[in-house]
Order: sequence, then structure tokens, then C-alpha cells
Amino acid sequence: PTSPAQKLVFNRVNGKRPQVLPQQVSAPEECYTLAHEENVRFVYEAWQQVEQQLDGSRNGESACGPVQYVEKTPNPGLKNFVPIDLEEWWAQQFLAK
Repeated sequence: PTSPAQKLVFNRVNGKRPQVLPQQVSAPEECYTLAHEENVRFVYEAWQQVEQQLDGSRNGESACGPVQYVEKTPNPGLKNFVPIDLEEWWAQQFLAK
């Protein structure tokens, strides 16, 4: 019936032992559940609606809707704060894998 899978054999070049490089510790594969994906989709779609409504209120289309918070007196400790670009971060994580 079925034969066992063949075993791969690697022969040493010139009988020399291969150089051993330290292996990087890889992160475990992320496993997303259906509930997780539904939550992400819900938050994403809700945020898209908020952004559309916010853009509409900026253009004078609507008097009610979401209001963007802006501090009246900025915190001096956050003077050099740079927000993270999540899309860029996710792209880097994806490409790193």
C-alpha cells in the first residue's frame, strides 16, 4: 500500500562540518478565532463610519455627529510625541515574517 516518506539527507561539503549560526527565536504563529475576526471587522467598520461623519462635519454637511478632541493647553511632556503609523507597523510585521 503506502510507503513511508523518504528521509532527506544532506551531505557535508568536503567533509567539513557546517558553520552553526544561532537561530532566531521565532514568535509563535498567531491564531485568530472567528470571534476575534468579527470584533476586528466591527471596530474597523465602526471607525470608518466615524471618520466619514467627522469629514462630513468638517465640510459643514452636518451639525451633529462626532467631535474631534483637541487639547487647549498641550502637555509639555508630549512635545516630541510622534504617533505610530499602525498600517506601516503591520506592513513591517508582515514583511518580517
